[in-house]
Amino acid sequence: MTFERSAAGKATNRTRSMERIAFVLIDGLADIHIPALGSLTPLEAADKPTMDEVAAAGLNGLLDPVEPGLACGSDTAHLSIFGYDPRLYYRGRGAFESMGAGIDMAPGDIAFKCNFATLDTATKMVIKRRADRHFEDVGPKLCAALDGVKLPSFPELVVKAKYATEHRCGVVVSGPGLSDDVSGTDPLKDNLPLQVSTALKSTPEAQHSARVVNELSAVLHSVLQDHPINRQRVADGSSPANVVLLRGCGSRIAVPTFQQKHGMRACMVAPTKIIAGLGMSLGIDRLHAPGTTGDYRTQFHIKAEKIAEALTAGQYDFGFLHIKAVDDTGHDQQPVLKVRYLECVDVMLRQLIRRLHEAEAAGHGRYAVCVTGDHSTPVLLGDHSHEPVPFTIAHVRHVVSIFHIWLRETA
Repeated sequence: MTFERSAAGKATNRTRSMERIAFVLIDGLADIHIPALGSLTPLEAADKPTMDEVAAAGLNGLLDPVEPGLACGSDTAHLSIFGYDPRLYYRGRGAFESMGAGIDMAPGDIAFKCNFATLDTATKMVIKRRADRHFEDVGPKLCAALDGVKLPSFPELVVKAKYATEHRCGVVVSGPGLSDDVSGTDPLKDNLPLQVSTALKSTPEAQHSARVVNELSAVLHSVLQDHPINRQRVADGSSPANVVLLRGCGSRIAVPTFQQKHGMRACMVAPTKIIAGLGMSLGIDRLHAPGTTGDYRTQFHIKAEKIAEALTAGQYDFGFLHIKAVDDTGHDQQPVLKVRYLECVDVMLRQLIRRLHEAEAAGHGRYAVCVTGDHSTPVLLGDHSHEPVPFTIAHVRHVVSIFHIWLRETA
């Protein structure tokens, strides 16, 4: 991109010739060597010709999404990858989850990224932090029961709840005197006590908000404990979703938009609500993609088609495509499944590159593709870890050239 100086001495955009970028982020991509896979990582074990072609055609390396040695969350990792230092801008993941789920947030509101979990009411131990990953049928019904609950000690506050994905929901509290400088109620591991929220700062607002959070936790538990869905789950021998773990209290961040910061019009396909809400906070347009679910059932080909359509139509310069299912395989400790889903992503990537190449060959822009992850989720650990993640970036035309060279060599 070139610039010229106006009479006032300010730089003005003279040409807009940048390549459009398809950015594919595979959540939980990185891993460690696994004996069951012949001491290979899932990425090494997977049949992934398209990723190999991108790597052969472009630049490759390893990156620490936030900083070396940090087992970061998806929210801080994405914020950093998008070019926003989480040490400066991060205010908790609750606002991202809740906004992505469809709850409007105003300045002063506080929000939580929540899990439906199972609580032993006698011991107050959280038996299962995720009552059930397959929660799509009952989650919206339970959220409908929680939406608008009243807090007896705080009648001036309004509570909003909305289902997100899998076992997750967003909860927002609106009203005067609130602060996001409070801890949550999630013990972070199974078979540990439900936590009591505390103020993280000595301000009156933080101390007040901690009391609000503890009453909110108790009220939500009371509603869920006697809900007909949970009575039926207990009768069927399933774990009741009788508590909401309130995690990552946050407020909406105030930052320059992605376009203001990078000079690119950006869109995303991200069914996972926390990523969608983060994108919305940065002014990234969210594309509607029916059939994409943010879990194992997602339709990968629809994601590729939506991003290709948005970029080749000239509406956007940067298309972000988020893949969640690979991360789920790590959390569920399924090494073979992680390999298989990486192979599904590779097929999707070939579809995306083909669409972009067809547009480029027809004279409708030039394109680059980047593939990376946000953190490691080793299947042997079942949780995020600190390993760096691989990345590769290449011009689409160079990827296609590599494909043709390899095709001739194997003919």
